[in-house]
Amino acid sequence: MSTVSAAEDKMNKTYDNLIEDFSTIRAGRANPHILDKIRVDYYGTPSSLQQVANVSVPEPRMIQISPWEPSLVKDIEKAILTSDLGLTPSNDGKVVRLVFPELTEERRKELSKDIKKKGENAKVAVRNIRRDANDQVKKESKDSDMSEDDVKKTEDEIQKLTDRFIAQIDKAVEEKSKEIMTV
Repeated sequence: MSTVSAAEDKMNKTYDNLIEDFSTIRAGRANPHILDKIRVDYYGTPSSLQQVANVSVPEPRMIQISPWEPSLVKDIEKAILTSDLGLTPSNDGKVVRLVFPELTEERRKELSKDIKKKGENAKVAVRNIRRDANDQVKKESKDSDMSEDDVKKTEDEIQKLTDRFIAQIDKAVEEKSKEIMTV
């Protein structure tokens, strides 16, 4: 695998992680993806919520979780309470409901700052990947008979790749901030 494609692969993973992180940030609307990281103890095995229950969004600000087995209601409720979602579940013995409160202006600004920070961290990671790839190219040029033009061309490719991913990250940050700030 060439240095450029290896760098692209790593940058892609960084971007995907950022998008996954963004999907767990709640924007005042019910988004079932905020539950993706929650694990429920299912017969001694930590399982994702989607494996043990049906997750639906009956209203814009409510998530309804219907476990396949009614005995799991308490475990699901406990898993949500111990997570860092900041939501209090309610249940009727058969289903668990999560009601999303309307976000305050202060909370929206706080979330927006958090989104920008995550975006900045992703950009730093992409720049670190660029640096590592450039170091690798220089090392390969010393080990082989790579011409200066080839080194320069490869470094330019890596830079274009970096620019492309930084632009994607900026766009994702802008879209998520806009979503958060929209009342």
